Amino acid sequence: MKKLLVILLALSIITLMNSEACAEKNTFFDSVKFIQYLDENTALEEVRNGNLDVYYYRIASDRLENLQSREGLQVFDSTGGSYSILVNPAESEKFNPFSNRDIRFALNYLVDRKLIVNELMGGYGAPIISYYSPSDPEYLTIIKQLESFNFKFNPTLANEIITKVLEEKGAQKIDGKWQISSNPIEITIFIRSDDPVRKSIGEILSVELEKIGFTVKKDFGDLNKAFVVVYGSNPSDLKWSLYTEGWARSAFVRYDSVGLGQMYSPWFSNMPGFNDMSYWNYKNDKLDSLTQKIYTGDFESSEKRSELIQEAVVEGINESVRVFLASKVDQYVANEKVSGIVNDFGAGVPSRFTPINAKSNSDEFVIGVKQIYQGAWNPVMGLTDSYSRHIWGIISDPGTFKHPFTGETIPVRANWKVETAGPNDKLGIPIESKIWNPILQEWSNVKEDSEAISKITFDFKFSNWHNGEEMDMNDILHSLYFTIEWGTQTDENDRTFDTEFTPRAAQSIQTIKGVNVIDEDTIEVYVDYWHFDKGEIAEWALLWSSMPWEIIDAMEKAVIDGKASFSRSGATSKNVSWLSLIIPKDSNTIKGYLQEFKNTHYIPNALKDSRDSEYFQNRYDSSIKWVEANNHAVISNGPFYLESYSPESRTITVKEFTDESYPFKIGKWEQFEKAKFPEIKKIDMKNTLQKGAELNMIVNAENSDSVLYFLTNSDGNMISSKKIEIDGGDITISIPSETTKDLGVGASNIKIFAISNSVLKPDFYESSFIVTEKEEKLPTNIPSNKVFVENESNMWFLIIPIVVIFLSIIFLKKRLQAKP
Repeated sequence: MKKLLVILLALSIITLMNSEACAEKNTFFDSVKFIQYLDENTALEEVRNGNLDVYYYRIASDRLENLQSREGLQVFDSTGGSYSILVNPAESEKFNPFSNRDIRFALNYLVDRKLIVNELMGGYGAPIISYYSPSDPEYLTIIKQLESFNFKFNPTLANEIITKVLEEKGAQKIDGKWQISSNPIEITIFIRSDDPVRKSIGEILSVELEKIGFTVKKDFGDLNKAFVVVYGSNPSDLKWSLYTEGWARSAFVRYDSVGLGQMYSPWFSNMPGFNDMSYWNYKNDKLDSLTQKIYTGDFESSEKRSELIQEAVVEGINESVRVFLASKVDQYVANEKVSGIVNDFGAGVPSRFTPINAKSNSDEFVIGVKQIYQGAWNPVMGLTDSYSRHIWGIISDPGTFKHPFTGETIPVRANWKVETAGPNDKLGIPIESKIWNPILQEWSNVKEDSEAISKITFDFKFSNWHNGEEMDMNDILHSLYFTIEWGTQTDENDRTFDTEFTPRAAQSIQTIKGVNVIDEDTIEVYVDYWHFDKGEIAEWALLWSSMPWEIIDAMEKAVIDGKASFSRSGATSKNVSWLSLIIPKDSNTIKGYLQEFKNTHYIPNALKDSRDSEYFQNRYDSSIKWVEANNHAVISNGPFYLESYSPESRTITVKEFTDESYPFKIGKWEQFEKAKFPEIKKIDMKNTLQKGAELNMIVNAENSDSVLYFLTNSDGNMISSKKIEIDGGDITISIPSETTKDLGVGASNIKIFAISNSVLKPDFYESSFIVTEKEEKLPTNIPSNKVFVENESNMWFLIIPIVVIFLSIIFLKKRLQAKP
């Protein structure tokens, strides 16, 4: 009998061990460690020798130019980032030349974009003049407008424009220096010294401005200093004139509703003044109107949306408060033993999917970063720097996200069903639906006969928060309360107002007409919003919370009491801290409010009568214990949780959230590991064309659904453009003689894009050809094999031995350019 018991006990132990061994994990790694490496060369060697698995910052192209330098590495080319110059247009007691639009516009001729790309960036990028680069889906919408500007490096023209304006203002150039009212016209350039490319851009621009005759003062610093000097100061104080900006993206977006507002429009609180009412603020009602319509879906068709985008881009470029210079192709490195990296078209290698999906033989994934974070950790108006967002992206699950290769909205923690009567009709709203009333401070039922354009039913995938408490519908309703409460300024003394958050939230809450809770994880949302893509309607209407309602409520109380601010500009103007839940001081402030809530049995107005008292006490208890145990108040719902932040060692460690309630197991995102890019394999076309003759080109493209071409003449004017669907095999582009007769004699240009519907990153080909009055006998065809080089043009010249009567052809340039 004893032997039988021993055998049964042993079998039960083996069964238990096997079940534990076979239990599904949520992530491949037990932990992810982020370590700061300021020096890219050191980081490169650490990745090579395996001390780092990947480095989340670009590596200079000259360090990876041959097979030997790539030994032990995987190298990924990622697009998505860009460089720009932010210009201070403020009126001030001191003369500010950039308050004049023409002088700002002249900067477009004073920056050598090709030099920036070819020399400073090693060819890894492309010159741009707007927010959208050739790798953005919206780029093809605006290419005709961009081509019309025909910007080229022309300091002589820039000088003429600037001189004309300054002389009209009464300025004089004395001994090569501009003066006004006997004072030098001084320009302060804030240059990011922590980025070699931006540092060089600032230095080069300083030289050009000094040649013009300005007195230039250079101020160097990193993002933390820029938050104070540039983004945190009153523009009219003229602490800065120009700032070398850099941009990164967290996702690839098919239909961008935010970008133009963020980059060009005052309402988004990202233009000089930043909507701080105590500061001078840049104003542009036209840009506000256009970008708000794009943002809120105020259009009747895709064509009308395109017109709004085109008009906004043109106005933004003409205003030149933000001057775009170059889009980046960053080279990221990973150790050769790592697999599963997701190279998002927007975020690149540092996409949220990489740490979740990557694999190696280790239990810990080690990521080198340029900075641990710069700014503040709060989900309202913090987490604005790319460094902290890389980490936040794996701590917090969104309700929806963007497909890394198509940019379309995909469900993550919220499935949806969309019903819409838009753009012209409306649906009825059930009388039991409700909306938060910021005046009465309560939920109010919608009025009878209320209507909305669209109805979206969301079915949420709830799980436990990192502190062990269950996510529930209260978290969703509280997020709606917060958006409406802080998106509405009831009067000038309203304390639930933030200079950056409120103007943005105000746009969305105008469209929210009511919500109807169906069950514990299902809700109907009624909005006056339409889009031709239903996924965009779902994303607009989504209600979601990235933190438990009690943490949000405690943050709200801290801000109302004047102990902190949600936003950077609010913190600066009120002289309080920018609320950061990762900092012990701020997390202890949050804990103090949670303790007060617990002691007073506090129930938020937005959640009254929703649960019994025990529910609220448990919520407060769990979050208090979390802050005490972890020394921070970062609680979310993602596959990893924040374990520790060590300022001394400049490391942040996150650990796998081993909770059975988490809905996604390992391998969920493996589908995103590889993409089939469209590729132009071969182009056959003549390198000369007689004016008025038919122009024919044969294009061979793989993984492509269509090609789009743009033909321009020697003056840079658009002559012809057309999109042609591909139905297998080669495609012939024929441009008739009626069109080519409008080409002038000389060099014309053709641009061809190969487009895929499933991978929205077109391949790009560009070439020049000569138009003559009568046909010249030159080599018959451009070489048909497309040669790819790393983002640099292939140049070749044909010397014509005979001087022809009608035209002396000195050289013929062939350009082949491919986007990695």
